[in-house]
Amino acid sequence: MKKDQKIKVGISIGDLNGIGAEVVFKTFAESMMLDFCTPVLFASVKTLSFIKKILSSQINLYGIDAISKAVDGKVNVYNIWKEPVKIEFGEATEVAGTYALKSFTEATKALKKGEIDVLVTAPINKATIQTEDFKFPGHTDYLAKELQGDAMMLMTTESLKVGLLTDHVAVKDVSAAITPEVITQKVETLYKTLQSDFGIGLPKIALLGINPHVGDNGVIGDEDDNVLIPTLEKIRNTGKIVYGPYAADSFFGSGNYKNFDAILAAYHDQGLIPFKTLSFGKGVNYTAGLGKIRTSPDHGTAYEIAGKNKADHSSFREAVFMAIGIYKKRNNYAELTKNVLKVSPRKSVNKGRQAPKDS
Repeated sequence: MKKDQKIKVGISIGDLNGIGAEVVFKTFAESMMLDFCTPVLFASVKTLSFIKKILSSQINLYGIDAISKAVDGKVNVYNIWKEPVKIEFGEATEVAGTYALKSFTEATKALKKGEIDVLVTAPINKATIQTEDFKFPGHTDYLAKELQGDAMMLMTTESLKVGLLTDHVAVKDVSAAITPEVITQKVETLYKTLQSDFGIGLPKIALLGINPHVGDNGVIGDEDDNVLIPTLEKIRNTGKIVYGPYAADSFFGSGNYKNFDAILAAYHDQGLIPFKTLSFGKGVNYTAGLGKIRTSPDHGTAYEIAGKNKADHSSFREAVFMAIGIYKKRNNYAELTKNVLKVSPRKSVNKGRQAPKDS
């Protein structure tokens, strides 16, 4: 990318019956946002104009029929459907799910092809997007299949980063899903992400225990003693700064989280409940560990306020800024670390020339 070229931010519009379009409109109604990037919304000008009218939004939408035609300084809408869509704010409908899925999958294709630089996804309803061809519990799982790397949900703010050993896994299956291989891979993914995507040279990571009170020496389960602790010992022997396991019930309330660059929680609610309690509306969901960059806000479709012009766009706005920031940091990191192990060739001694004798 040329220095004066703006980062192209692809945006999947999310559930049309939710607040997705509203938070997108409010984010890019701020004219200064167009100084930082060129947005490309994967949707339909006709559909978004209808929602815009209901919300009394003053945003100007610019329709395009190819991503390559996106114009800097405009809110581009890549028309991926032309037919009218029935909008029912606050309702979970199959129609809304169909178009949310269409927007997301088309945006993912563009991300894979490099037609957009980063992807920011508006909230979806996980139930209404399920089809015969799409049986994933969320964005992260689909992206893990489509994009190279080890996908990991990483909830982030400037001062708090919480990753997960397991994400959309039923609680009854959590302990079986946490193996030495999973722990090692997730720590490696988080470590590399903190270095390349957040500019932290020597990351310090904390892991939370699987069981209450880290199992209390086997009284409340033996997974921590038999799986987590031995694996962490091996990881520490590689030179990584990884502490734990810590009892999850007191870790955040005590403020101990402030001593670390990131925390790895054992399962979804163990990490996301404290994160959202501390940071709701300011956090960003980042899919770490992939060859491409995707972020999203830390909230859902918010059906209860959809269509009422009451949505707070702060988290979506942060998601856009974080995607741009990570893109720049990742490129800088790649530039700084390329050929670092390349050894300069030794100069050859001319044949026939004798080495000088000691005087």
